[in-house]
Amino acid sequence: MTSAIIISICCLLLLAYVFDLTSSKTRIPSVILLLLLGWLVRQGTALINISLPDFHPILPVFGTIGLILIVLEGSLELELHRSKAGLIGKSFLGALLPMVALAFALMFAFNQFGFYSIRISLINAIPLCVISSAIAIPSVRNLTATQREFVIYESSLSDILGVIFFNFVALHNQFDFTSFGHFAFQLLAIIVISFIATLSLAFLLHRIEHPIKFIPIILLVILIYEISKEFHLPSLIFILLFGLFLGNLDEIKKYKWIEKLKPERLDTEVQKFKELTVEATFIIRALFFLLFGYLMNTEELLNIATFPWAIGITLAILIIRYLQLKLSFIPVSPLLYVAPRGLITILLFLSIDESLTISLVNRSLIIQVIILMAIVMMFGLMFSKQQTTEKEIPTEAVK
Repeated sequence: MTSAIIISICCLLLLAYVFDLTSSKTRIPSVILLLLLGWLVRQGTALINISLPDFHPILPVFGTIGLILIVLEGSLELELHRSKAGLIGKSFLGALLPMVALAFALMFAFNQFGFYSIRISLINAIPLCVISSAIAIPSVRNLTATQREFVIYESSLSDILGVIFFNFVALHNQFDFTSFGHFAFQLLAIIVISFIATLSLAFLLHRIEHPIKFIPIILLVILIYEISKEFHLPSLIFILLFGLFLGNLDEIKKYKWIEKLKPERLDTEVQKFKELTVEATFIIRALFFLLFGYLMNTEELLNIATFPWAIGITLAILIIRYLQLKLSFIPVSPLLYVAPRGLITILLFLSIDESLTISLVNRSLIIQVIILMAIVMMFGLMFSKQQTTEKEIPTEAVK
């Protein structure tokens, strides 16, 4: 039995690797294939009467670790210098404004049609409003460098802003001066913690001579994230700042205080750290979506009652995104279609307290929106006119 499980896991992960290799050619997001593969495994085990343990408790664990690694991987790839200021600004607005607009639109719909309170409606709406960097970033390898950077910034910021927005609404019964003051203190606290932790981890990365040095750093990153999360701090900000610091040593080595870290030598270690992070992210992301596919019920996927809501939410996402791209003077195609929902949507949905859940937002709706947006992205990328130059986002659009 043990050998069969090990063989099965190896085969599934190798298939996930094949999906990842071929996704840039087929334009089929690997998440769709992973979910389908996980679902087929579930049907196969049921068919031959193989009894497996309940995997529901470990899904949030894989999801949290995956989120940390995905944001870290994305932030390590981002370059910070003046020429990127406009692009970062556009990405920030692209992450924030559509999220807020859609959240309040869905809040109004849940409030009117389900007669739920404003706060409860908003808590259940936010998970559906966050772009998934876990799906978006691997899916845009064939786009231009500028478009890829936009998607990395936008989806990573969407994850961070989405978690902050969700926690703020979920942890405060009312929104007044006190709640906003408390939030400002939390934000300041995580920035201070991020600064100290980032310098400490960079110092360790530079000083550790033992052959095993990168895994302890990643474990410390996860540990700091979880401890910060326990105190309700926006801990994803730490992950973003840590990745940006390591990924932009060339930009900050002009400051004298950084010389103590010997940035030239540290840069070599950072490249190795990036490689390990990319591979670890692949493993965790693949396991998460395989597991989520395995835990999907056919009845949930084909739930007719939630399907009209799923279609409506998908259309609302695309309409709001279209308006945001137009107002930002960014070419609509193919970025219009790159707004998938996924890992962070599932994590936020699972973290909603039972007393705050509503019948309109259930597993069926979450699964259907995720799959519909993945299909939209797949066909959008397939049929969008391919561009090979950097003219996708004009210079004036990012200044």
